[in-house]
Amino acid sequence: MRAALAVHRDSGRGAALSIAGVVAERLREHVEHLELCTGALPEHGFDVLVALGGDGAVHQAVQHCAGTGVALGLVTAGNGNDFARALGIPLDPLGSLETLLTGLREGRRRHLDLGKAGSRWFATVLCAGFDAGVARRAATLRRPRGPHRYDVAVVAELARFRPRPVTVQTEHERFELDATLVAIGNTPYYGGGMPICPAARPDDGLFDVTIVGAASRLDLVRMLPKLRTGAHLAHRAVRTLRAREIRLGGAELPVAADGEILGPSPVLARCVPGALTMVA
Repeated sequence: MRAALAVHRDSGRGAALSIAGVVAERLREHVEHLELCTGALPEHGFDVLVALGGDGAVHQAVQHCAGTGVALGLVTAGNGNDFARALGIPLDPLGSLETLLTGLREGRRRHLDLGKAGSRWFATVLCAGFDAGVARRAATLRRPRGPHRYDVAVVAELARFRPRPVTVQTEHERFELDATLVAIGNTPYYGGGMPICPAARPDDGLFDVTIVGAASRLDLVRMLPKLRTGAHLAHRAVRTLRAREIRLGGAELPVAADGEILGPSPVLARCVPGALTMVA
């Protein structure tokens, strides 16, 4: 077995880089050849790509693994770790490393869905509107570390964001509304553990979509604590649906996927069943 270890230098404010040596040493006990990568990944020639980092590292890795049969392994060392959380992978680096080594040793593999927007693949949630603005702002913050960065970014975005007219089209329906945010979930979580699409599963061939319509600042302030438990779905401004494909048009909205900024809408997202092979 040939493997590549992709170290995401910025993950966890340097946490990934600090444990890269230990991870590489353990991996070499289970593979014939290991290539350590802190920059560009090799184009081909490996069977497993191990991402060392958080959701940003996963986002980069799935661009290489999607549709290729190259298996993705994950050692968690990020701030949010929402992909790992959705799959039940331990959130501490050493715990996730032991889980990965067991999967390699026993040859376990799992096939998961991915989302695709244009040429970009995503593993967790694509969001447009308020939440994408929060992701964009959180990426610029140096403090605090961890999930609380998102809380600070939320407060900052509350002062400036307004609902905008959006057109939503799926394979089943088309409608228009003033939207605060649209979250397209391949998995449930974003923002360091918020279950924005609580029922989303990465192996059912469908997105779970959460739409927050026109909401005032007071509505959002009241709704935000409920995001941590999934109780936001009961709010009168929230609508949910399931779809294989969803197109967002209308006003330009900021768009992010896996916490990475993609650019403004319009955007077309498709769920691609079984696109990712994962070391289970």
